Amino acid sequence: MAVIRAAESLERGQDRREEDRARHAASRAAEDSEDRRTRLDGQRARQAASRAAEGSEDTRTRLDGQRARQAASRAAENPIQRRTRSEDQRRRQAASRAAQWTFMEGEAFRYGPANNYDSHPQLYIGQMSDVCSYCNALKWHAETRGMCCSGGKVKLPELQPPPEPLKSLMSGTTPESKHFLDNIRKYNSCFQMTSFGMSEKMSDSGFMPTFRVQGQVYHRVGSLLPPSNEEHKFLQIYFMGDDRKEVQQRCKNMPGVRQDIVEKLQRMVHEHHIYVDLFKTALQRMPTDQYKVLIRADMKPAGEHARRFNEPVTNEVAVVIAGNDFEKRDIVLEKKNGQLQRVSETHRSYDALQYPLIFWKGEDGYHFLIEQTDPTTGMAVTGKKVSAMSFYAYRIMVRTGAVNHILQCRQLFHQVDEYIHLKDAIANDGRADNLGQLVILPATFTGSPRHMHEYTQDAMTYVRNHGRPDLFITFTCNPKWREIQEELMEGQAPSDRHDLLARVFRQKLIKLVNIITKSHVFGPTRCWMYSIEWQKRGLPHAHILIWLKNKIKADQIDSVISAELPDPERDPRLFEIIIKTMIHGPCGSINPNCPCMENKKCTKRYPKQLLHDTETGDDGYPSYRRRSSEDGGIKAKIKMRINNSIQEIEIDNKWVVPYCPLLSRIFQAHINLEYCNSVKSIKYICKYVNKGSNQAVFGLERDGVPVDEISNYQLGKYISSNEAVWRILDFPIHERYPTVVHLAVHLEKSSDPIPQC
Repeated sequence: MAVIRAAESLERGQDRREEDRARHAASRAAEDSEDRRTRLDGQRARQAASRAAEGSEDTRTRLDGQRARQAASRAAENPIQRRTRSEDQRRRQAASRAAQWTFMEGEAFRYGPANNYDSHPQLYIGQMSDVCSYCNALKWHAETRGMCCSGGKVKLPELQPPPEPLKSLMSGTTPESKHFLDNIRKYNSCFQMTSFGMSEKMSDSGFMPTFRVQGQVYHRVGSLLPPSNEEHKFLQIYFMGDDRKEVQQRCKNMPGVRQDIVEKLQRMVHEHHIYVDLFKTALQRMPTDQYKVLIRADMKPAGEHARRFNEPVTNEVAVVIAGNDFEKRDIVLEKKNGQLQRVSETHRSYDALQYPLIFWKGEDGYHFLIEQTDPTTGMAVTGKKVSAMSFYAYRIMVRTGAVNHILQCRQLFHQVDEYIHLKDAIANDGRADNLGQLVILPATFTGSPRHMHEYTQDAMTYVRNHGRPDLFITFTCNPKWREIQEELMEGQAPSDRHDLLARVFRQKLIKLVNIITKSHVFGPTRCWMYSIEWQKRGLPHAHILIWLKNKIKADQIDSVISAELPDPERDPRLFEIIIKTMIHGPCGSINPNCPCMENKKCTKRYPKQLLHDTETGDDGYPSYRRRSSEDGGIKAKIKMRINNSIQEIEIDNKWVVPYCPLLSRIFQAHINLEYCNSVKSIKYICKYVNKGSNQAVFGLERDGVPVDEISNYQLGKYISSNEAVWRILDFPIHERYPTVVHLAVHLEKSSDPIPQC
């Protein structure tokens, strides 16, 4: 056969192959499904046997041949063929991924207590065990490749573990350590070299403490020595010249700290912190009060990739004569002066001066001269700089073989205002020299009034095309999720690790959206959108709108949404979840100090009326079935704190927040599910979903006076610790499907209206 084919002419060979293809096509067209399955099974078996018999050299030769043929085939494609192949490949991938979620289609209508939903591999996000090949950061499997180090483009000097006594104090294993960590903000304040200022601090209540500030945050630094007859403060304490007096002054300024701990930390800071050493050296070199100490904003040691910390570096902190020209962001300190200077957010010493217990060696924070790294060569890329977001995302990662002591700092970790660096460009635009000009905060800035207004209009676009949304879901992070508990360090509570709360909630939210839009637990979806907000206690929650292709009928509501306590004997797992996550208050006369109470009434209108059947009205949400105990409803006893004492309260269905049994069982968190049955409520819902976190919303002008929207945003917006981490990690605040394309329409001599609240 080989001899005959070798003697064939080119034309004869082509004719033979065409005849073979025609015979194969005719033979396969005549096959029934059983014949086709038999042929494919035989083909797979022969191919598997052939490959099992291959040696390593044969395998390499076969794969090289396949790659060469594929490369030649793609090189011969025209643009239309290439586009067709790519589209087919995308469709196959989409179909393959969608097939992974079909196991739960319509499951919300047939929830079964015996099913073990929460441990399914598609629903459990697993452990934080994936290791980044570039920076050794630990991540969950579904987290993005570049979240930790931008795919190897960010490479920073590693922070060294703290020396004693700080290392032991951060362990959380001894009474002394627990006292230190409970008061770590106070101890840091004893040693900070700059003052921390803000427009307004927001006080928190509830079980989840967090650090929140409203308005602008700034650090200020004074002179090296205080004016005559004034006490030493902040940086000035380091130059008192008497260790005992220095300790006493720190304890006097910050009541509640232990003198023995302050004394040990003081010795450590004097020994290790580079800026203390540099300031001492500079102070000794100042011949007269006319000279000043200059700290360059972006200085990089010549010929070195990272800063040196073993000796004073004279070109980093210089003594200069008064009257010299300085860069706007440079820190210039006088020997004696009652004036305070504001430290730029992008000055490299911004973090080290304010948080000496975290950056105990005086390590550089973010500045504009940090270069990106080529992942393939490890060399710096000239002209490409690391962003503030990438810098701090790198810093808050957990890595193999190392303990990130930043994440051990509990309340001090909450306070570190890293997110301020991300907003430097906005701060630079809201300046006094813009006075009298209209300063716009555009829709491209996430969270701005225009941005939220655009998303509200997008939601109304869905309504115009597909009618009212069918479901309104509120999904709140649960700090007791096992994925969070498994990653806590010794002695930590979830409230100490907002990085874990943000990362786990992001993964859970993705799972929830996939269950609804890919598994179709409520049926096929047309479109969806969500927005992330932050509660006053710091926990993130998502407001989600869902449009279904097949509307849920009135007689199906009870099979999807429940506002009753589950039967503890029939479904003990769901009963436990609902008791812990879906009970409102109780409030009213039982607990008049509940946060929902205003003017002696519950703002959420609890307790609800008991009903035998669900009733759908003309407006708002339905009145869900809430049966009394006499009518078959369940009662339960819960323990709650009232007036600083634990009391046992009996509750019934009047206090249950509406939920979906399937979703509550899977996610074990607060998931409020509401059925939207009226077009009248749609505008309110769409605005509510996209209203954003607590902030003031301002118009372009008020009474004809130009308004600086950037300054207004800074004064009206507050950031919690969890939101800061969320934005540093570049998690989306909004997502939607399908995409809404904005058409550029502008009426002459008019502007878009911005809603005012």
